[in-house]
Amino acid sequence: MPADLVLLSARLLDPGTGGFLPHTALAAERGRISFLGDDRHARALAGPGTTVVDLRGAVVTAGFTDGHLHPVSGAERTMGVDLSACRDLDALRTALAAAVRALRPGAWLRGWGLDPNAFGPAPVGNAALGPVLDGVPALIDLFDAHSALASEQALELAGVDGPRTFEQGSEIVCDADGRPTGLLLEDAACALVEAVAPRPTEAGTRARTAEVLAAMAASGLTGGHAMDANGDSLAVYAALEAEDALPLRLRIAPWCRPEADDAEVADLVRLQGTGGAQWRVAGVKLFMDGTIDNGTAWLEAPDCHGESGHAYWPEPQRYTQVISALHRAGVPTATHAIGDAAVRHVLDSVEKAQAETGRADGPGAVRHRVEHIETVPDDTVRRFAPLGVAASMQPTHCCEFTRADHTDNWSRRLGEERAGRAFRCRDLWDAGARVVLGSDWPIAPYPPLQVMAGARHRRPADLSLPPHGPGQALTPLRALRGMTVNAAWAAGEEDHAGRLAVGHRADLTVLADDPLRVPDTELAGLPVVLTVLAGRVTHRAARL
Repeated sequence: MPADLVLLSARLLDPGTGGFLPHTALAAERGRISFLGDDRHARALAGPGTTVVDLRGAVVTAGFTDGHLHPVSGAERTMGVDLSACRDLDALRTALAAAVRALRPGAWLRGWGLDPNAFGPAPVGNAALGPVLDGVPALIDLFDAHSALASEQALELAGVDGPRTFEQGSEIVCDADGRPTGLLLEDAACALVEAVAPRPTEAGTRARTAEVLAAMAASGLTGGHAMDANGDSLAVYAALEAEDALPLRLRIAPWCRPEADDAEVADLVRLQGTGGAQWRVAGVKLFMDGTIDNGTAWLEAPDCHGESGHAYWPEPQRYTQVISALHRAGVPTATHAIGDAAVRHVLDSVEKAQAETGRADGPGAVRHRVEHIETVPDDTVRRFAPLGVAASMQPTHCCEFTRADHTDNWSRRLGEERAGRAFRCRDLWDAGARVVLGSDWPIAPYPPLQVMAGARHRRPADLSLPPHGPGQALTPLRALRGMTVNAAWAAGEEDHAGRLAVGHRADLTVLADDPLRVPDTELAGLPVVLTVLAGRVTHRAARL
């Protein structure tokens, strides 16, 4: 049978060994690598329907997988005005004023990517934006997607006029007189205003998601670990695949919230394995805390504002029970845990679950993960490897939202000691943990080369600031493995994904040059010339 894809005149870089294979050609059949050898033998495998590409010396490596992203919910969030470039209140007011002028009368303004550092040392609140948003219903997502800022008109339409009690760690922030400031912390509080704000149409969401996924493929991504299945997102994936418009292999973890009872947990177990050819539900996403910037993380000691002292789960032991139930059912978990107390509790819970049922290694093992891990002490760093828990890290969070001089909101809240142990990618790796890299898009940009560059140089994308914690930088090979080999391991797929080997998935990223030799500060600009999913070209640069 002829091959589906033949790549010629290539340099084949295997992330597993970190070296180039002694071959110049690759062929794929039925979604798997079927041949590695020379150009002459590869040409003989081609038939009339084979896609043949002469790469002219470009570098082929295993396809990049983003270890943490939100394709559908991110597509919806990013339909509004992008405020991520606003560094101060003047810039923010200017951007919002322009957006207001473009609105239809009575229409809502939606925004995203707002960095709380734009407010300087002042608290985040709608009072600073009052003149611009006067009479305008507006809901603006802060960059962390764990909080939102609502205008006075939006609060009024939602009937939000004071504090409320929630079944999870959420809050309507109010002033000393009990009046809402507009800042809404965590999902349940944000949902109050989102419920009355207009939602995009089903067709609009699907079109925007298709656009985002196509751009992700063009950036070199062949896969992603999608950390939500909210709303109609599973139906969106199914529809896109039916339209042949799903260019990424997606592994999806629906949320388990603190208020979920045993029946809802059982429903999550039954959902596992459902999906299509290139997308499936595999795992459950949980939250142990919020964010440091919001004061909703769970720290061993409160932050410098006296906040971040509580778990997202009102009863943390219930979380432990849920982890045990999912572990017994063979369901992997991914838990958002940013603060040191949150990470500790996740590891304690996994250790308890393993002690109750026994731990197995290798493909098919129940692989648990911790997402984010922004500040942890040494003893916590050393616990990941013995428990087989993956450390899912987003280096661009450190690069884009914190500063080496600790003048940013994140660092000011933590204080010098805890801010000094920020995003310990290298320490976790050196301690034997499997470090998986991702973007958490739309929180940070998704291009995988930018993510890997950030892991290597620890600076913002524009290189305008010195590195934050340069001792935590990863080597070029480690950064590459974080989006290939380790991503496959975290998914329990190391026997058939993440490397260049016969029988492995033909998910491939082709670059103009060797990513291990390109300087750290130039890596993000390295051209992606070809992207391949299951032997099918999903992106092809004009040069080919």
